[in-house]
Amino acid sequence: MGSAELTADLRVNNESPVLRQQLRILTRVATIVALLTAPAVFLTWSMVFHHRFWISLLLTIVTVLGFRGFVDVVTRRLIPWPSLYGQSDAKIQEADIVDRRRAWYWKRWFSRLIWTAAILGILVGIPYLIMSYYGWSINTHSQYTQAILLQVVIAVFTMPIFFLVNIVILFGPLLSAGISQIKGYEPGDADWGVQIRDVRGQREAKEEVSKVVTLWQSGELFEAAGGKRERGLLFHGPPGTGKTMLAKGLATSFNAPFIAMPGSGFAQTFIGLDVIIVRYMVRKAKRLARKWGGTCIVFIDEIDAVGMRRQSLGAQRSAAAGRPVQYEGPWGTIGNDIIVENEAWRNYVFEYNAPAPRSTMGGLASRVNGAVHAMMPGMMGMGGGSLGLNQLLIAMDGIDNPPFLKRISTNWINTWLDASYLVPRRAGRRSLRIRPPKPRTEQVYFIGATNVPLDALDPALMRPGRMGRHVWFRTPTKEDRKDIFDLYLSKVAHDPELDTEKRRDEIARVTGGYSPARIEQVCSLALTYAHHNGRAAFIWKDLIDAMSVIESGAAVNVEYNPSLARSTALHEAGHAAAAHVYRPEMESARLTIRMRPGGSLGHHLAREREESFGMQWQSEAFGELVHVLAAMAAELVFYGQTGNGVGGDLNHVTQSVAWMVGTAGMAPKPIPVASAPKGETIEQVQDRLAKRTEHLGLQLLNRTQSTGLQQDPIAAILSDPYKREAAAQIAGQAFVEAYNFIRHNENKVERVAEVLLEKREIFGDELTGLLDAQKFEKPDIDWTKDETWPPM
Repeated sequence: MGSAELTADLRVNNESPVLRQQLRILTRVATIVALLTAPAVFLTWSMVFHHRFWISLLLTIVTVLGFRGFVDVVTRRLIPWPSLYGQSDAKIQEADIVDRRRAWYWKRWFSRLIWTAAILGILVGIPYLIMSYYGWSINTHSQYTQAILLQVVIAVFTMPIFFLVNIVILFGPLLSAGISQIKGYEPGDADWGVQIRDVRGQREAKEEVSKVVTLWQSGELFEAAGGKRERGLLFHGPPGTGKTMLAKGLATSFNAPFIAMPGSGFAQTFIGLDVIIVRYMVRKAKRLARKWGGTCIVFIDEIDAVGMRRQSLGAQRSAAAGRPVQYEGPWGTIGNDIIVENEAWRNYVFEYNAPAPRSTMGGLASRVNGAVHAMMPGMMGMGGGSLGLNQLLIAMDGIDNPPFLKRISTNWINTWLDASYLVPRRAGRRSLRIRPPKPRTEQVYFIGATNVPLDALDPALMRPGRMGRHVWFRTPTKEDRKDIFDLYLSKVAHDPELDTEKRRDEIARVTGGYSPARIEQVCSLALTYAHHNGRAAFIWKDLIDAMSVIESGAAVNVEYNPSLARSTALHEAGHAAAAHVYRPEMESARLTIRMRPGGSLGHHLAREREESFGMQWQSEAFGELVHVLAAMAAELVFYGQTGNGVGGDLNHVTQSVAWMVGTAGMAPKPIPVASAPKGETIEQVQDRLAKRTEHLGLQLLNRTQSTGLQQDPIAAILSDPYKREAAAQIAGQAFVEAYNFIRHNENKVERVAEVLLEKREIFGDELTGLLDAQKFEKPDIDWTKDETWPPM
């Protein structure tokens, strides 16, 4: 700001007190003039227009107040408002507020009078001009004139009614379809047969939720101590982990009203309908809260349907960080026939088995929705749901606002008292105005559930004060599954042998990737088999048969020809044997040659003994390569050739080694050489053998992927000559290790395959006992001998 502007601002600020004082004198003079002319006005209304005393008195008051207001309007129109910048006197500020409110009030009323006079002039003047043009007498045709005026008035007042009726006819069915999804439950009404104690495998989540909800119901002492209750909770995690089940447990267990609403219910046909649904839901929650002690919980399932980022609605989910792993088939097998139970695999399985999103509308409403979309596609979906999200955010922030009608009525009465000039603002220190209403004491709390990544949700939804408390629901680990089986086995008749600690541990091991709902289904189906066979309680075999049917369906009884069955058994036995030796951090849980719907002829299932959450040492990554390549090595040892069933294994190996050298900075280990032939040093021998492993590894790497960095980071890594050389050497070393392991333990691997051929499927302790009994050995490899190298 320049010095001239600053000087002008200071001059205006110094002149403001003088201007304010002069305006105050002028308004007082206007008040005195209005009061002095009041008797003359009263006599005019009484004697000239012959009104009764009370009517004349009322008209006099209105006239005097109108004159006084007119003076204020004209004065404020001609003279600028004085600046209050820098003034700290509360009385001056309060007087300024009163003056501004008076001027606004009377300006609004004079504007209304002018518009009303103009409209009445048009309505009355046009018929008068028409009658004058045709020479009609107003007295003669008074009935005709009244009829015209009556038709005009009827048209003016009925048009809004017809408009509202048409709105109801068009939007009513669509709006009612959305409102019908808002389910309100009062204490004692909601009983899904689920208690909080029935939610198993989510101990930490239950503890967090219980802490917050307890404060929601009785946190007065917490607030008195300076704390602030959380406004909302966000449940996030893979589908089927118990988010909705815990919400049902809350509705059943806590003595507070509960409202359930699917997020898809906010997605409406036309713009603005989602806003109405949000407002209706919040209004219903407030009403229930007032009825039941001041607290109501609103649960919005699939909140991502309304809570996605507003600047990127409709965008795809962000790619998960970490090592990319390809999963195939309904059970997410790695390399078609290897399943390693870890957090990433469980998340994939739960995501794959998640039910399809629920339809927002059904029946007639759905057909109307489709018809409207076909006729007016531009009217639908505009805004992408952001209006509903905006209204939901406003509702979360505005729950503590004073009651709307009370706030409006208080403001209206105080404005009228200020504008009337009759009642002063204060009488001494006592205010003569109605106090502003206090916020309601009812509290509405929100719980949202979603299975999308948090970075896909709008940050405004997840900030503190809204859904700032995030509760993670993980996929059930082995210990979690034991807890879940404890619940469901207690509800069905079963063999007491299944209650032993050893058998429960085994059951938890072989049910990797099972959700609570699937565990309940397995127990129920096992009992069905038992009753079909004339037994009152199911046994271990019934449980295993139920698992096989649920996982594999009708394809479970497909019979292979003998040669295919043997080759498949040797293939899977190679996987299991190598995992037993080279992956001590894993524990085998299942070995099968039953066909699966995804096309795999069999598979080997292993689980992490302890959760690693994606962390892997180079020795563990190398052991994984040996585990995967051992099936190809088994085919090479037993048949002298390999089949096309190893394609999935090689694809996984390619990704793994590329990730090792391209992102984790891992390099091939030097090949151990005890001595060198004459004319060569050990280093030269190691270099020669490294070239040989590189040549072998290049035969194994899958090079069918695209080469663009944006399309495929694995191909981009392998396009670098140095990275490709390192990756090929690691893959070659792993295959030499696998080949020599299978060759060294050929008879033992064959015995495992023979048992698998006989039983077709081996589980839990039986499988680990079979592998332990073979006493597999790691071979001492002499890398300088030709027979060490696979005949590729």
